[in-house]
Amino acid sequence: MRIALYAFDGITMFHLAAPLMVFGEVTRLGLAPDWETRVWSDTAGSIRTEEGFPVSEIVDPSAVDWADIVIVPSWPESLPPIGSELSAALRGAHRRGAEIAGLCLGSFAIADTGLLAGRPAVTHWTKMSELRERNSQVGLDESVLYIDHGDVMTSAGTASSIDSCLHIVRKHLGSAAATRVARSLVVAPHRDGGQAQYIERPVTEASGETAIADVLSWALERLDEPLPIERLAERARMSRRSFIRQFQLETGATPARWVLDKRLDEARSLLETTDQSVETIATASGFGSAVTLRQNFRASFAVTPTAYRRQFAVGTAPMDVVDR
Repeated sequence: MRIALYAFDGITMFHLAAPLMVFGEVTRLGLAPDWETRVWSDTAGSIRTEEGFPVSEIVDPSAVDWADIVIVPSWPESLPPIGSELSAALRGAHRRGAEIAGLCLGSFAIADTGLLAGRPAVTHWTKMSELRERNSQVGLDESVLYIDHGDVMTSAGTASSIDSCLHIVRKHLGSAAATRVARSLVVAPHRDGGQAQYIERPVTEASGETAIADVLSWALERLDEPLPIERLAERARMSRRSFIRQFQLETGATPARWVLDKRLDEARSLLETTDQSVETIATASGFGSAVTLRQNFRASFAVTPTAYRRQFAVGTAPMDVVDR
């Protein structure tokens, strides 16, 4: 397998090193001695990473014609449009059957070529809105770590490039090989969930001393109690219809969505900071049962509460038998 890795001035060392590390481990372990990775750029010579270190022996764009897989592992933070020569090189490689991959912000470059038109893609969660605005024909899915269409692949932010490269190993050499590489690197062969679990949820609060602001503060202290719209409207001394309209106007969310988001935030906080059982946390955050919490948690974050706890708990928390 011949892999061409695109580099540019200002690329971070991690984004460049992650694919080199995963694919290099394939050969170091003797899983596929014929795998070879070349780092290339718009011109041969050297590039300087964002951290200020020079990387030499960069080859020229002829590496694209040589490669079976062409990877753009990142893209400048300023998100410039792809240049015509790079776009033509990627499209040409795709036409002759090479796989194309954009990792993290590299998804922007791939989307600019048009190769993702009408297909879902993913990038770093902080840049999803920019990618949506820039390429309206590309569907976006923030709930996954990578999306592979067979010929074109994109991945979520930063460390998910390792997940993506392990997927490439699994795809071409099988699960056993990918697992062996992952164990050698001391990383998970396949992480639970997607990047939704890492996203900082925007705060939706009403400002000022309004009836809605009062309801929000009141409800936050009662997340473990039933909070139907009728009860919230009664607290605000409004009709149900007027309350819903005013609530959306001031917070940008429906009452039901706001309550669900706050309960999920409370559940996440308890999973991270306590060793309470999932059943106890479900009650404390207003879900009533572990089953209901698990269903809503998975729907929002694509991961179970127990899997989330394993990854984000501040200390060592016990496994919950109710979260199967």
